[in-house]
Amino acid sequence: MTNPTLALDIGGTKMLAALVEGAAVADTFSMPTPREGNPKEWLKALFRQIAPWQGRYGRIGIAVTGIVDDGRWSALNRKTLDIPDRFPLTETVSSITACPAFAANDAQAAAWGEHRFGAGASEDMIFLTISTGIGGGIVAGGRLLQGIAGHFGLFRVQDFENAGAFDSAVEDHISGNWIAQAASRHRPDATARDVFEAAREGAQWAEEIIDLSARRAALLCRNVQLAIDPPRIVIGGGIGLAPGYLERIEARLAGVPERLRPKLVAARLGDKAGVVGIADLADNQ
Repeated sequence: MTNPTLALDIGGTKMLAALVEGAAVADTFSMPTPREGNPKEWLKALFRQIAPWQGRYGRIGIAVTGIVDDGRWSALNRKTLDIPDRFPLTETVSSITACPAFAANDAQAAAWGEHRFGAGASEDMIFLTISTGIGGGIVAGGRLLQGIAGHFGLFRVQDFENAGAFDSAVEDHISGNWIAQAASRHRPDATARDVFEAAREGAQWAEEIIDLSARRAALLCRNVQLAIDPPRIVIGGGIGLAPGYLERIEARLAGVPERLRPKLVAARLGDKAGVVGIADLADNQ
């Protein structure tokens, strides 16, 4: 019997550690991402907290926000998490633990988790997570594309909302951050969750904001389908899986010719997709 794999998921808000076997997540531990100091110090602090797990795992998978190239980690959006360019992530973790380590972008890891154990049904697929921002991953020919592949939220669009801005990221017009920003004129300090709650209570302004977000997300799905033609697009994230949101996207796609219409399915692994996916990737290196 093999030992579990240690899976780490490091984001701008928290660091999650989990012992994973297949799709099963056993022990978990999370702590706030320190942000002060440097990533090596953050990792040492995390491993001090999970020291009792030592000896229970023999390999490590690390899912992170940002870009990973050959085990080196760089920021994609420094507002999310500011780190040095090309930080030697896998080398650092291996030096701390004496275990082999593998790293990938967190949305790409979640894409692989859904492909292997969730809504992807082991088919080629696109994963699109609509949350605070928008991320994603591509599985083609049974292989996860890495690097910057799948960063659909950073597709460039003409910014008609801000005078003087030539272009902006598509996530800035769809995501939870955008929903909260759009709501500020109606309810200052509202979160995206507050907007969905207001819509359920019948607030017209909230309904309009959510509908516009879903309409733009539908257009993004159409463009992804035209570019890659996947058998399915798996939708995840706190916004993507919010009650009624996926149905809003599908309603906007109803008139698209069948051959051009993306097949959308809801993600099944929820917030454990990243640790499940990165553990499986690490297992197969």
